[in-house]
Amino acid sequence: MHPAGLAAAGTPRQPSKRRIPVSQPGMADPHQLFDDTSSAQSRAYGAPQGPSGLGYPTASASPQAAFLSDPVSNMAMAYGSSLAAQGKELVDKNLKYYFAVDTLYVGKKLGLLFFPYLHQDWEVQYQQDTPVAPRFDVNAPDLYIPAMAFITYILVAGLALGTQDRFSPDLLGLQASSALAWLTLEVLAILFSLYLVTVNTDLTTIDLVAFLGYKYVGMIGGVLMGLLFGKIGYYLVLGWCCISIFVFMIRTLRLKILAEAAAEGVPVRGARNQLRMYLTMAVAAAQPLLMYWLTFHLVR
Repeated sequence: MHPAGLAAAGTPRQPSKRRIPVSQPGMADPHQLFDDTSSAQSRAYGAPQGPSGLGYPTASASPQAAFLSDPVSNMAMAYGSSLAAQGKELVDKNLKYYFAVDTLYVGKKLGLLFFPYLHQDWEVQYQQDTPVAPRFDVNAPDLYIPAMAFITYILVAGLALGTQDRFSPDLLGLQASSALAWLTLEVLAILFSLYLVTVNTDLTTIDLVAFLGYKYVGMIGGVLMGLLFGKIGYYLVLGWCCISIFVFMIRTLRLKILAEAAAEGVPVRGARNQLRMYLTMAVAAAQPLLMYWLTFHLVR
């Protein structure tokens, strides 16, 4: 035998060293039967596709296309924005004026409501055809005192019911809703009456709410005196407040309702002017009746 063959036979055979190819990033595994396309798809979904790509088409950024894609929601958003703008304009132009008060004005106005007999000048002051803010004119209507007086009236009513062991949330809610219902009915009745007698006045709906809301101040005083001194104190204080609010409403509303007649030179005893005077007196006379109706059951 050939020596080379013997050497080959006597020497153990070494395993052959095969070079395993190393997969590079971005290259498929050589032992994998199918290509892994999940990462490519995830990247494709995140990337914008061209018009000829296999992904979803990109949404157009134009507002016309956005409106056509969901017209109902866009119309609702546009309507909501319009309402918000109108509400902001209403607050800035109207409600903001009626809450422009300070401590001095509140004190003077409360004194005017309790003692209107001592007041002489009832004309509302104007500056460039615009009424001045209430804090500069005690004759100007405001919503701060009526709003606070209404809330205080509900609290005092709850106190009165509690002292009589008759308090319940339902009864207190009925008291508040009844007061609001009467106030709403008053405003609607006055507006309808002004329309019937064809009065062109600068008296607005918010002005009516302010003037009609001043009666809650006298109602609070009557109920508090009733709790402290019984029915005698209630009737004495409420009677004084009823007369005061009657005089206050007469002297305030006659300048608003009869101002057009004075400007037109209508005779004092004219038919239309008589109707306006009756309307003014009816509104003023309704205040004491409602003050008694909304408070008499709270004092026993």
